[in-house]
Amino acid sequence: MANAFHYSIGRKFLQAISGAFLIVFLLLHGTINFFSVIDTFTGKFGAEDGLFQLGCDFMALPIVSIMVPVLAAGFIIHIAYGIYLTWYNIKARGGYKRYEVASKAATDSWSSKNMCVLGVIILGIIFFHLTHFWADMQLQEWTGGEAANPYMLLEATFGRWWVLLIYIVWFVAVWFHLTHGFWSMFQTVGWCSTIWMKRLKVIGVIVSTIIVLAFIAVAVNAFLIANGII
Repeated sequence: MANAFHYSIGRKFLQAISGAFLIVFLLLHGTINFFSVIDTFTGKFGAEDGLFQLGCDFMALPIVSIMVPVLAAGFIIHIAYGIYLTWYNIKARGGYKRYEVASKAATDSWSSKNMCVLGVIILGIIFFHLTHFWADMQLQEWTGGEAANPYMLLEATFGRWWVLLIYIVWFVAVWFHLTHGFWSMFQTVGWCSTIWMKRLKVIGVIVSTIIVLAFIAVAVNAFLIANGII
């Protein structure tokens, strides 16, 4: 039997499954980070018993530390494979618009037409992000070094307006990517119908907005604290 992933449906299925990793990873990551905003309002920002610190301690547990790289790998594979699929489809068509066939998915939204562009933006800033947080926390723990204080790291990173701006652009790109990817994922695996398609699109917008607003709130909150505004 020929390899299923040589066919379009197999490639799309792999992309959908890795997209599920992206959503789970962002929900977990966004929730833990948002604890820092809660700590600000409870007066425990920077405290050892703050929710954000406890969340970081939880993420450092061996069983969780094993799962985080798996989720993150799914995240990276999803974006990298998406870029590959776009290149493959363009090559198969003989050009960007040659033999292009109109479809509901292709004309559904701006984000559906620019998933590859959004993926490149997201993947590019991921490397920028890794040098700020992962390198100073998880990597230090894995190599036997001392992890940076998570509160101080938030302030040091987001205290500069241009870094905050870069991250906000990243978060907006993630929002556009997720709003299309959420319902597309269910469509690919066959877990949708004509009735549920509209519902899934609404749910996708809600989930994507919650995730992105959580990350933006964390970044803006850290910027305000670092600059003595709050």
